Amino acid sequence: MKTHPAGEASPIVVQDLSAQYRTKGRVSGYALRGVSFEVRAGEVLGVLGESGGGKSTLARILAGELVRKGAGGYDIRISGGDAFVNGVALRTISQAKRNRLTFHTAYLAQDANDRLERSSTVAELLQQPIFARDKRFDPQAAQNRALTVLDAVSLPLAVMEKYPYELSDGQRQRVALARALVLGPNVLIADEPTAGIDVTVRDTVLRVITQLRQDPRFAGLVITHDLAVLRQLGAKVAIVHDGVIVGYGEIDDVFRNPDHPYVSRLAKALGA
Repeated sequence: MKTHPAGEASPIVVQDLSAQYRTKGRVSGYALRGVSFEVRAGEVLGVLGESGGGKSTLARILAGELVRKGAGGYDIRISGGDAFVNGVALRTISQAKRNRLTFHTAYLAQDANDRLERSSTVAELLQQPIFARDKRFDPQAAQNRALTVLDAVSLPLAVMEKYPYELSDGQRQRVALARALVLGPNVLIADEPTAGIDVTVRDTVLRVITQLRQDPRFAGLVITHDLAVLRQLGAKVAIVHDGVIVGYGEIDDVFRNPDHPYVSRLAKALGA
């Protein structure tokens, strides 16, 4: 595993990772093939690429979400290599280690605002992750923590007693972000956090990630097509095409000197 000069492991390390989907016992083709990179403490990596190219699969693996139950359920099978988040190996992760992983890792899924339980108030949604870890946690302390993250995403106190269906798409996205952050994680995995929302929410997401980077242990992986967001974050980029990384490095270096035809096409499409 790659390490910092001081010998500390990077928060996110991916080594020759290959992965497949398994639905109803049947294994599909490869969603990821031999992917390797690391995100050191203090860094943000932006992941770009075509729809269906493996970006969201990568995010789910790093978030420990290898199984999704219910409608549209699937298993993600790591078939080669491995990935490590805060030193936890994901290929053979146990439930106990998954709990530890999710405590320190915030995952904002592409459909995060639609995952919010309609029958729970915002206050309940924000406190649920706390009580899931410790049923005896002090209720007042939990409420204070919920209020803190609500303020961090620029939502008013009045939102606490509302239900998701009473909120706008942008407000729900901010609630989902606040819920992901309520346990104080040092790793953020965000899948299209600014897609389809207004500039105000985009600015909120940028501000939150900027604040998180003040923690010297923080590392972030952000899937997005918004180069302006990545530039403001000072992020490196990894370009994924057909399950393979075809470009990696500083934004301008990657797009000015493309090593793959897809990178050239993407540069033109994004106006890079």
